[in-house]
Amino acid sequence: MPEMTYAEALRDGLRVAMQGDPSVFLIGEDIGVYGGAFGVTAGLLQEFGTERVIDTPISEAGIAGACIGAALTGMRPVGEIQFMDFVTLTMEQLVLQAAKVRFMFGGKASVPMVLRMPGGSGTGAAAQHSESLENWFVHVPGLKVVMPSTPYDAKGLLLAAIDDNNPVIFVEHKLLYKTKGEVPEGAYRVPLSATQVVRQGKHVTVVATSIMVLRALQAADELAKEGIELEVIDPRTLKPFDDQPIIQSVKKTGRALVVHEAVEIGGFGGEVVARIATSEAFDYLEAPIRRLAGLDIPIPYNREMEHHTVPQVESIVQEARKLARGEY
Repeated sequence: MPEMTYAEALRDGLRVAMQGDPSVFLIGEDIGVYGGAFGVTAGLLQEFGTERVIDTPISEAGIAGACIGAALTGMRPVGEIQFMDFVTLTMEQLVLQAAKVRFMFGGKASVPMVLRMPGGSGTGAAAQHSESLENWFVHVPGLKVVMPSTPYDAKGLLLAAIDDNNPVIFVEHKLLYKTKGEVPEGAYRVPLSATQVVRQGKHVTVVATSIMVLRALQAADELAKEGIELEVIDPRTLKPFDDQPIIQSVKKTGRALVVHEAVEIGGFGGEVVARIATSEAFDYLEAPIRRLAGLDIPIPYNREMEHHTVPQVESIVQEARKLARGEY
């Protein structure tokens, strides 16, 4: 398989979808001539034209509203929000309209749209351009939420999201865009509810999302030198959420650590902990379930402070080591 960056895999997924279905189009700020804030849509304007790659004014509510309206009339729009922080301006459209239409009309109408957005910290973009707000949308019935961590998953999940007849929030971490991996040519789909065990281990189950999957894998490499084997699990889709691989893993290891970048209070880790605690895995626990998440503060501009605001490889190593050794 050819190797692609995460951004290239997304672009290839968009290209495959647009080639295969004329109802798929792209809409967002600077996605055409400029090629997107992070270059994901570069070259697609030249390939598909201005009717299918649409540059918009600076209005996130307008982008979301256009996607909803187009989806209701049979199109499959893929909108782009330049930074996840700005999705706050779309909440009425997404929460009160897109998420509810199919239910309020008894299934006679659907909203097959995808809203892509780069989230997360690590680029020195400060408090208004570095947030992780995915769990806001997990809380809303009618929305699906996807957070791929690899180029392979990015393309496969994006194609599955475009196929889906429900509105999908598609979160791409900014630090992942330049990461590389093998990606098949052509069309393939990763199901929107298929949690994956990405590394086998026997001492501690680590459930991580997005960029934290890569950091958990690095932490696993470090701890393997000490004889501590982490089992790393990537949900990939937060909603719908496939919890069975996690439950089975915790039954094996007896210890669980949940890692995400969003702040701990109200974060997705709480849902993971609840699923474990209310399942048969509870009786197999040999230690309290631990969470490692972002601090409850806005992301600082200062790069050193930013680094310490969210979990890093070293903090995952420390927390997993304590769990494995019973030092909790």
